[in-house]
Amino acid sequence: MNVETTRFGTVDVDANRIITFPAGLLGFTSFTKYALLQPDDDAAFFWLQSIDAPELAFVVTDPSLWMRDYQVPIRREQMDELGLDKLENAQVFVILNKHDRALTANLQGPLIVNVTNRHAMQLVLADKKWTTRHEIVQLDEPARVASA
Repeated sequence: MNVETTRFGTVDVDANRIITFPAGLLGFTSFTKYALLQPDDDAAFFWLQSIDAPELAFVVTDPSLWMRDYQVPIRREQMDELGLDKLENAQVFVILNKHDRALTANLQGPLIVNVTNRHAMQLVLADKKWTTRHEIVQLDEPARVASA
């Protein structure tokens, strides 16, 4: 399937990489189909690219790569809504943002993907232990030009 993007042009995406969010994402409820773009096999960061809006894409990552103690409680009704029969079939992603000189993760709004049917939802966690701007990487200072 060809997906139009503003960042990468037209991208050929395998149908197995299409994820459906029936309720959309917070603030983007009218956009329900996304392609998960993986830069390479060892990538820690992915693009969640809207199928319908070439300009709409989010950088996402697996939070377990950055925080070993991060867990997402998934209730039975949420599992049913996703068609998720066992938790082992769930993949968790979080949306990343650049804030000041850091890359931050929205740990209060994780994305849960059923890897068997590729249905997904964004949860809102009540646990205030996690924030919407949890720093995962400090970005380097930009190079400065030396003056004589």
